[in-house]
Amino acid sequence: MTPPLGSIGALIKRRSTLQFSALSGKSKKQSGRFLVNFFREDGLWRNLMMPPDSPSNPPLNSQLDAYDLRILSLLQHDNQISNQALAAEIGLSPPACMRRVKRLREEKFIERDIAVINPSKVGLPLMMMVLVQVERERADLLDEFKRFLTNLPEVMQCYVVTGRADFALLVAVRDIDHYDDFATRVFRQNPNIRHFETMVVMSRVKTGMSLALGT
Repeated sequence: MTPPLGSIGALIKRRSTLQFSALSGKSKKQSGRFLVNFFREDGLWRNLMMPPDSPSNPPLNSQLDAYDLRILSLLQHDNQISNQALAAEIGLSPPACMRRVKRLREEKFIERDIAVINPSKVGLPLMMMVLVQVERERADLLDEFKRFLTNLPEVMQCYVVTGRADFALLVAVRDIDHYDDFATRVFRQNPNIRHFETMVVMSRVKTGMSLALGT
């Protein structure tokens, strides 16, 4: 919960009094700039400038504050943004912003940095959504099939799902012949595959991996 303005003094006391000795002999303008940088550096600016989390809009994760969510939201749309530009966008100093990004990577909130490639431009214009039903749901057989799918370059995404299917795949191929060869290798020749259903993607309306982070 964001503390009220009356508790700002308690927040300031967290820092060594030696840092605030720098205020002596400064003009009002210089002192004001020092205090603004102080709050921005420690991420305390949110306590002054941002509304508290409300019961109707709770934080998505107790480990993340509004700055973290804003960083993740911006990076998931453009991971090439410079630290300087990112810091300016969210209202933190560059060193404070860099520390936060480093922590988000170390704690695996950011799993990977990837490039999104246009499949048509690289000769893989045909996409299929495939629902796969297995014959036996033994753990060792399922794990073996998962490892097999993970190593197939044609499989862009793979999910274990509920319902009549056990797996849902997104597959990118050159043409129908390419997919027919893929289906034979992956499904028809596997004795543990009971059934698979293929849906051809006619057009891409929306693609991506970005999440709704509430920012």
